[in-house]
Parts: sequence; structure tokens; C-alpha cells
Amino acid sequence: MKRIVGVNSNCYHGYSIEEAVRGAAEAGFHYMELTATKGWTEHVFPDQSFERLWQVKDLLREYDMVPFSMSGHCNLMDRARMKDFIANIRLAAFFNCQYIVSSIGEAHLADGASASNETVAEHIRTFLPFLEEYGLELVLEVHGEHGSGGILKEIVSLVDSPRVKINYDTANAIFYGDVDVVKDLAGCLDQVSYMHLKDKAGERKEWNFPALGEGYVDFPRIFELLKKEGNNCPFSVEIEFTQAGPKDLAEINRAVKTSAEYLKKAGFDL
Repeated sequence: MKRIVGVNSNCYHGYSIEEAVRGAAEAGFHYMELTATKGWTEHVFPDQSFERLWQVKDLLREYDMVPFSMSGHCNLMDRARMKDFIANIRLAAFFNCQYIVSSIGEAHLADGASASNETVAEHIRTFLPFLEEYGLELVLEVHGEHGSGGILKEIVSLVDSPRVKINYDTANAIFYGDVDVVKDLAGCLDQVSYMHLKDKAGERKEWNFPALGEGYVDFPRIFELLKKEGNNCPFSVEIEFTQAGPKDLAEINRAVKTSAEYLKKAGFDL
């Protein structure tokens, strides 16, 4: 089966979904992870009008861009956010996505709710009927205090459902988890069914996530491990630049194009 290699619309944080789709298409991508992250990047969102959501759907079709997944981050430790995430599941279904991505803790809002792994697993199990109904897989992102594959593997094992797996973010594992990425990935790879390919530059805790190949994440070793273990999970390229952000749209388009070329040189089809 051909590996899906897509790009995250969050690369275009601060810019429109129209600009994101055009830029990704011009770089050669045909698959996109739509971002619906409350208070951060709301390229699509449950409170948008039906007309607007159909405009986005038509835009994707116009550029031959398949929305294979949606980033719908919610604090899954906070029971009060459960309804928000169910709305995101339904939005992902509207776009015929196969995957919905979420961190376990809050990604960008000031929601400090916390819970044990057992409670988180209980919360996640409430989503299983919706995931089943819409044919979606929830992939939990390496992020925040859940910054390693090892931690997420514990939670995925507690949930114990083929509908819930790990989204391994290659830079977050460094920035948040301070782990050896290849070793950590190897330890949880049997539960990884999605990956954010994100590079890392600068100091460990420095917000610096450049185009693929411009940082120090050892992607050749990661690709070698995936090949050896027969893991054909989808890739979603994510570029978050520095704390200052990209200087303009042209810088984002260049980084997305650079990342596309890097993956093609590594032997992947877009």
C-alpha cells in the first residue's frame, strides 16, 4: 500500500486555508491534514457556517488535495472538553478524513486540567462509538507532558482499541520529551499509526522547527527503522518556524517546497 505523505495546514498558521492549499499544491503535495485547533489555527472549525465548510471542501477538490486527517486538539484530561472533541470528530467526518489528531493535554489554550492515565483512557473510551460510526482513527500526539512515545503507549494500551493509536511527532519528542527519538520510536512503534514529520533546530527548549532537512532530527535513521519494521503509517509534514514566526507567506511556501523536495530525495512519492 502506498504511504500517504501529506502536509499539515498548521504550517500556514496566521494565514488562510486558501493560501495553505495553494502553497501545498504548488509544492507537489496531494494530501493535507486540516487544522481545527481552538484558539490557535482554525482553518476549519465546527462553528463555521455550512456554506463556509463547503467552500473549503470545494477548494480542496479544485486543487486535487485530499483531506486525509484533521488536527482537532482538545484537552482530553478535561471532561468539560469532551463535547468539543465530539464536535471535532463530526467535522473530520464531514471532510471524509481517516484520522483525527489530538494531544492529551491542552495544546494552546490555558486549560490546566490534569488527570491520571487511567482517567484519560476512560475519557477516550467515550469517543469510541463516534470513531466507529464515522470510521475514524484517533491518533494521540507526542506533546506536552505526554512528550514521549513510551508515555503514550501506556495510555493507548489502557484504551485497548484499534481506533486509538499514536501520532509520533519527531520534534516534539525532543522539545517536550528530551528523548532519543529513534530509540523512543522503536519502543512504541507497534502502536504508531501516524507521524508528524517535524524537524528541530537550536537548543532543545528553543521554539525552532524548520523545513525538513534544515534541523538535526535524524530522518534517515527514522525511515530506516520504519522500513525495517514494515510500518507504512501516513506522514504529515509540520513546520512551525521560530518564536517570531515566518516573515511572510513566501517563507512558508519555500519551507513547504523544501520539505517536499527532501522527502522526494528520500524516495517518497507525494
